[in-house]
Amino acid sequence: MKILKFGGKSLSNGKGLNKVISIIENKVNQGDKIAVVVSARGNATDELEEILGVAAKNKDYKTPLESFKKEQNGEYKDIDLSVEFEVLDKLFEGVSLIGDYSNKIKDQILSQGELLSAKLLTAILNKKGIKAHFTDSRALIKTDSKFGDAQPLEQVSKKNVVNYFKQNSDTVNIITGFIGSNNNNDTTTLGRNGSNYTASLIANYLEAEELQNYTHVDGIYTANPELVPDAKKIDRLSFNEANEIANFGATILHAKTIIPLLEKNIPLRILNTFNDDNQGTLITSKSNKEGIKTLSVLENVSLVNLEGRGLLGKTGVDARIFRVMGDNDISVSIISQGSSERGIGLVVNANDATKAMVELEKEFENDFYSKDVNKISVTDNVSVISIIGQDLSTFHKPYTALIKNKIVPILFNNTVTGKNVSLVVKKTELHKALNVIHGEIFGVSKKINIAIFGHGLVGGTLINQILESAPAIEKRKDIKLNVFAIANSKNLLLNKNGVSPNWKNEIQTNGFSYTIDDVIAFANENHLENLIAVDNTASAAFVENYIPLAEGSFDLISSNKVANTLSYKFYKDLRKVLAENQKNYLYETNVGAGLPLIDTIKLLHLSGENITKIKGVFSGTLSYLFNNFSAKDVPFSEILKEAIDNGYTEPDPREDLCGNDVGRKLLILARELDLQNEFEEINIQNLIPEHLREGSVADFLNKLKEFDPIYNKIKAEQQPNHVLRYIGELSGDLQNDKGNLEVKLVSVPSDTALGGLKGSDSFFEIYTESYGDRPIVIQGAGAGSAVTARGVFGDILRLSEKG
Repeated sequence: MKILKFGGKSLSNGKGLNKVISIIENKVNQGDKIAVVVSARGNATDELEEILGVAAKNKDYKTPLESFKKEQNGEYKDIDLSVEFEVLDKLFEGVSLIGDYSNKIKDQILSQGELLSAKLLTAILNKKGIKAHFTDSRALIKTDSKFGDAQPLEQVSKKNVVNYFKQNSDTVNIITGFIGSNNNNDTTTLGRNGSNYTASLIANYLEAEELQNYTHVDGIYTANPELVPDAKKIDRLSFNEANEIANFGATILHAKTIIPLLEKNIPLRILNTFNDDNQGTLITSKSNKEGIKTLSVLENVSLVNLEGRGLLGKTGVDARIFRVMGDNDISVSIISQGSSERGIGLVVNANDATKAMVELEKEFENDFYSKDVNKISVTDNVSVISIIGQDLSTFHKPYTALIKNKIVPILFNNTVTGKNVSLVVKKTELHKALNVIHGEIFGVSKKINIAIFGHGLVGGTLINQILESAPAIEKRKDIKLNVFAIANSKNLLLNKNGVSPNWKNEIQTNGFSYTIDDVIAFANENHLENLIAVDNTASAAFVENYIPLAEGSFDLISSNKVANTLSYKFYKDLRKVLAENQKNYLYETNVGAGLPLIDTIKLLHLSGENITKIKGVFSGTLSYLFNNFSAKDVPFSEILKEAIDNGYTEPDPREDLCGNDVGRKLLILARELDLQNEFEEINIQNLIPEHLREGSVADFLNKLKEFDPIYNKIKAEQQPNHVLRYIGELSGDLQNDKGNLEVKLVSVPSDTALGGLKGSDSFFEIYTESYGDRPIVIQGAGAGSAVTARGVFGDILRLSEKG
C-alpha cells in the first residue's frame, strides 16, 4: 500500500482540488492500493485561528465565518458540510460570549478544517464512482492530553489503525491529518505540520510501500526557491539529511515525520501536485552522495545572550540554563558557547525570547550581584541559515563570500560530526546571505551585479562588450555578469535582472534623475550580491560617491583618473574606507589603457623590489603626434590636425597638449610606490604656446599653424638621428616620502627602444635595483575606447574570480 498525503495548497478550490482528484483517480485505475491523508484546504487553519481571535475580542466573527463556509463548499454546493459548520457556529458563539478560550477549545475549532477537507474529498470521489470512505483519525490516533501539541500513544494507535484497515480494505480511505483524541475522546491536534506526522504514523503502522507527500513544489531544493531563484531540486536524500533539514526549518517537512518512516525504512517521496512529469525528491535510508545538500532557514527566532567573565571555569552553568529552558517549556534550536570570555548564545522561538530572558535573570540574580554575570540580553530580528552537509574544512568559502558582501554572522555553530553548520544573521540580510552562500557552494553561476556610471565612448563600449560576452563567460567560468544599473550625469536606468541590448533607448525613455543613494538602496532592496560599481566618467564630482559606494558593499573599478590624483589625504582616506569595508578598488586603465602596467608595479613593490625610476610615453595621443612629426617632413600643425580629425584627441586638444593628463598618470604610479607627492609638485612642460592657452576651442583650432615655427625649430636643433618624445619621468630617491616627477619633451636616439616607438603606442620603462640598467619594458596600444573598455572589463573579471 502507498500512503498519499495532500497539503493545503494542493486541496485549494479550482485547479488544486481537481488535480488531487485526478491523481487519486489515476492511481485507482492503475490498480494501486492507496490511502489518502489530507490537510485542511487552502489557508483554512490560519483562517479559523484568525476568526477565533476576533470572536475572543467580542468582535464580528460571523462575517468572516460565513466567508469561510462559502470558501470551504466551493463549487460543490450540493455536498453537505452542515455538521462541521454547526460545530463551528456553537464553538465561536461560546468563545464570543466568554471572551476567551482554552487550548482544548482551540483544538476542537482547528480540527474542523481537516474534517471539512476529508468529508468534501470523499463525497467528490464517490460521486465520480471511486469507492472512498471518510476516515476520522480521532477514532484511530489516540494521544495524551497536551492540547495544541499532543503526542500519539503508539500501541493503542497502531492497533486501531491496523484493525480499521482490515475492516475497510476494499476502499480508498480518506483520512483527516493533524488531529487525534485523548482517552476521554476530546479532540487534540499534533502541532503545526501535523498532517505530515499523521501520514507518517499511518505509513509506519501499516508498513506501507511508500509515503508520497504531494505539495505545491517539485521536491526538496538546495534552498527555498522563493528566496534563491537559482535553487536546484535535490533528487535524493537520506533520512538523516532530511531530519537535519526538518530540524532547521524546512517547512516542507516536519521533524517528527521522519522517525516513524526511518523505523520501518519506508521511502518518502516529495511530489508536486501541479506537475505530473516531476519525479520529486526521494528520501530513503541512503543518500546518493556525500556533500552539502541544502540551505535551511529558521526565520521566527531570537538570540538570547548570556555574558559573564565570572562564569568561566564554574561548573553547572549550562545545566542551570537548560533547567530554566525546560521548566518554562522553551525549546532551544542552537547553542553557541565562547570560552575565553564566557558567553552563551541561545536561539529560541521569537515568541519565547522575552520569557527566556526574564526567567534567566531570575535564575542568575545572585550572579549579577557578585558580578559573575554581566548581561542577559535578547537580539530580535535574526534568522538562522543551516548548511546541511557542510564540512568545516571548506566552510571558509561561503564564510569569506559573506564577509565580502558585508554580511557578518552574529553567531555560528557546527554539529559534532562537523557536517552541518548554522549561522545566525540579521533578518534584513537573510535573503542576500542565502543567495551568496548558495552561489558559492552549489556550483551555480556566481552572480556579479554591476552598476556602470558613464556610457560615453568607453562606458558604452564596455556595456556592449559585457552583454555580448556574458553568455560565453557564464558557460566557461560559471560567472554570471548582470548589469543592473546604467547611469549618466542626469539619468539612471535600473533592472535587477539586467539591462537589455536596447539600453540606450531605455535610459532615455525609462531613466530618472537620481542620487547615489538610490543605486545603493535598490541593490539592498533587491538583495543583490557581489556588487561592483564602474566609473567610466571623467568627473571629479562623481569621485565623491566612491566612499558611500564602498560603505554600501560595492567594489570599485575606474577608468576615471581623478580619484587617484586628488590630495594625498583623500587618496589615503579612500583606501582606509576600502580596507574597513573589505572592498577592492581596481584602476588598471588609469595608466596605459589596457596594458598591465599598474599591476606590474604593484607586484614589484609588494615583493620588496626597489624601483629606482619609471619613465615612458604615457599618452597615446601625444605618442601619435611626435612619432609622426619626427618621422615625416611635414609641419607640426598638419600632424595635429590629422590627430584631431581622426578623433585621437579630446574635443579640446589643449587637454592633451597641456600635459596635465600625463602628469596625473605619473602621479598615480608614484602613489603606487607609497610616495606622497601632490599634483602641484609635478614639473609639467606645457606644449601649448602661452598665447593659445586661453580662449574658445574654435579660436584655438583656427590658430594651429602658430605651433609650426616653435616645433620646427625644436626638431631642427636636435642631434643627428634623434627623435622627439613627450615623456613622464619619476626619479630621485624613491625610498623617501616624495620623488621627482617631470613631464617634458625630450630628444632621444632613434635606435633606442623609446626612439623606435610607432603609431600611438604607449611605452614604459621600469628601472629596479635588481635589474640595474636593463629596464622592464611594457609597450602597446595606450589609447582607444575599445582598448580601455577591454581593460575595465578585465578588471571586472579579476574581481569576479576573487574568492
